[in-house]
Amino acid sequence: MKGALSPGVCSKDIILSVIAALGVKGGLGYAYEYGGAAIAALPMEARLTICNMSIEGGARVGYINPDQVTFDYLEGRRFVPRGEDFNKAVDFWRQIASEADADYDDRYELDAAALEPMVAWGINPGQAVGVKQKLPKAGEVKPEDREALQIAYDHTGFRAGAPIEGQRIDVAFIGSCTNGRISDLREAARLARGGRVASHVQALVVPGSQQVAEQAAAEGLPEIFREAGFEWRGAGCSMCLGMNPDVLVKDQICASSSNRNFIGRQGSPKGRTLLMSPAMAVAAALAGEVTDVRQMIKGGRA
Repeated sequence: MKGALSPGVCSKDIILSVIAALGVKGGLGYAYEYGGAAIAALPMEARLTICNMSIEGGARVGYINPDQVTFDYLEGRRFVPRGEDFNKAVDFWRQIASEADADYDDRYELDAAALEPMVAWGINPGQAVGVKQKLPKAGEVKPEDREALQIAYDHTGFRAGAPIEGQRIDVAFIGSCTNGRISDLREAARLARGGRVASHVQALVVPGSQQVAEQAAAEGLPEIFREAGFEWRGAGCSMCLGMNPDVLVKDQICASSSNRNFIGRQGSPKGRTLLMSPAMAVAAALAGEVTDVRQMIKGGRA
């Protein structure tokens, strides 16, 4: 991942771009290792998002070499060695990092500076486009992907060649193990502050764990979301997989920060899920449609 990410583009966009390029079966039988300047610049929780979604690309595991960011994140946490034992652990962790001349079965290079916010619009995370791009036509995808593409259009009702930006949504969901961490909620709250959820949108914010919920409460994040018209829910999976009463109804469209958009995933066999970053989900919730969060940032909203 060479270069640097632009404002409004994040780790979720990196992994959706990788899966879109290599496919949902691209990593079958392999491990994905992520490196380069853009990865080295990411904080730990952003790295976790990338590794978390490697399975969506078929990889057995997603891996980022341990570095000082890793060690700083771990030091002082529960279950982590302390004192001299921590120093010994760091010495060991440094040794398991890949050598500069390590051999790989394959390499894929991504220019982070050219990346834009991504939206997985179809029925698997590999069916993703940049927010400024148009939905693909059959001749623009690999022959082996055309059947899934047609199923996606039959399910979503979207039209090949149409823009994804401007697509009206009904629900916005911020949460899941992929993007329900405290850093995700902080960024989402920063963007939501002073705004208001569109009148036709139901917007949910669900912390990924009790610890995250407690930390968010201590920082006043639930109040920020509620003032903007979001519903603050208890920690858990929620609408990521249609748990509890948090489900889509009929053919509703959800802007979701979760990791999977399979048919029926969010509780309705006709529901449609658009995967995107928490920042993009906030932007969609406020606008009432898929919108480029970078416009919000440039406009001074955040």
